[in-house]
Amino acid sequence: MASSWLTPTRWLLVIFCLALSRRDLGPHAVEAARAFFVFGDSLVDNGNNNYLATTARADSPPYGIDYPTHMPTGRFSNGFNIPDFISQSLGSEPTLPYLSPELRGQTLLVGANFASAGIGILNDTGVQFVNIIRMYRQYEYFKEYQRRVSALIGQQRTKRLVNQALVLITVGGNDFVNNYYLVPFSARSRQYALPDYVKFLISEYRKLLMRLYDLGARRVLVTGTGPLGCVPAELAMRGGRNGQCAPELQRAATLFNPQLTQMLKQLNNEYRSDVFIAANTQLMNGDFISNPRAFGFVTSKVACCGQGPYNGLGLCTVASNLCPNRDQYAFWDPFHPSEKANGIIVQRMLTGSTEYMNPMNLSTIIALDSKLADHA
Repeated sequence: MASSWLTPTRWLLVIFCLALSRRDLGPHAVEAARAFFVFGDSLVDNGNNNYLATTARADSPPYGIDYPTHMPTGRFSNGFNIPDFISQSLGSEPTLPYLSPELRGQTLLVGANFASAGIGILNDTGVQFVNIIRMYRQYEYFKEYQRRVSALIGQQRTKRLVNQALVLITVGGNDFVNNYYLVPFSARSRQYALPDYVKFLISEYRKLLMRLYDLGARRVLVTGTGPLGCVPAELAMRGGRNGQCAPELQRAATLFNPQLTQMLKQLNNEYRSDVFIAANTQLMNGDFISNPRAFGFVTSKVACCGQGPYNGLGLCTVASNLCPNRDQYAFWDPFHPSEKANGIIVQRMLTGSTEYMNPMNLSTIIALDSKLADHA
């Protein structure tokens, strides 16, 4: 685990103190901390799918084994995920899933997590999971959230809360893994050659981001895909000899991510503001995948929890192989980074060069936006 992270006991104490400090602030609670909103897929889902009839869930052990409660939370992690570490950097408690009954009253002012495991940029991505919150629906919930907060603190303060919030959106990987490459000769692969499919995804993602801007988002971290062909699931199913990354999925990521960064630059030029920040998660993940020992991992090929080659087949369940030391594994399950890996990714977001975060890193954003808020 990252050395800067709080121990579980201290984490709970911080949450308790923050809750006390915000409980009776009434309408002025909007000033207490920057709101944080999360959209996307299983990499950032904090438990929305727990409330849905879907197979895309992480609400059974051993998920959450290293969370402070040692219980599954719906996060696809052994402990904390990327939004949790970002919340820490903001000095705030974690965002609750939007579907959680606990998300009410003053707790709404912290923000909300709308993410849902299995979804993609496209509405037909993840159809096998049936009942998941696709991106258009996540946005409908965001509009509903704003109406609920307006009833609490008024329309003007709600607009300010949303405009000044930090937003994270993580989507795109499933459009390859659970759509284009899901089965041989999939509908999308018959419709598009890979370069054309990437262009189509980028054009659809652009529409999603413009819609997010229309809904009030003014500072948005946009992650690319990780090295899709290097996750244990793909090593098990498609990888080459000696654990080589699956070449077609690597090609997909290599085509998609630079075009995403370019599209974000174009949008920022149109809006005449650095609204969208490109987070190069392909590079962030690639660092510890290519040199795991430099980051304290014993392996970046074998998942901690799973079965079959590389522990990359099937789901992570109580019947799976489970490693005793999760901090030594870059991957928790066949698709998702471990808690420690998530901490490393967010550290890159915080302090990384423009190669990792373009046009600026999260520490710069926090400092810059804090000054702007002071003068607002």
